Amino acid sequence: MSEGWIPCAERLPEDGDRVLCWLPRNTVYLPGKSGATEERHTVILRFLKDYFLKNASKTGKARGIHFWTGEGTSNHFFEDVTHWRPLPAPPDH
Repeated sequence: MSEGWIPCAERLPEDGDRVLCWLPRNTVYLPGKSGATEERHTVILRFLKDYFLKNASKTGKARGIHFWTGEGTSNHFFEDVTHWRPLPAPPDH
C-alpha cells in the first residue's frame, strides 16, 4: 500500500467525513445485461461512526457498529474497507 493510506485498524476518519477508501474485494456489475463485472478497489465513501448503535438493525449489529455510505448502491459494511485517505484539496481557480 502506498504512502498516504491509513489502515482502519490504526485510525478512523471523523464521523461524516467523505474519504477515499480501499476495498480489496469490491466486485461491481457493469451496465447492461451481460453480467460482466470489474474490480473497483478505490471508492469515495462517507464514514458513519456508531451508525448501528444509533439505527437499530440486526444485520448491522452482526457486522459491526460503524458503516460506510456511498452514492447510489455503493454502501459498505465497516469491515469491507481496509484503508482510507482524505480526499485531495480542490484545484485553485
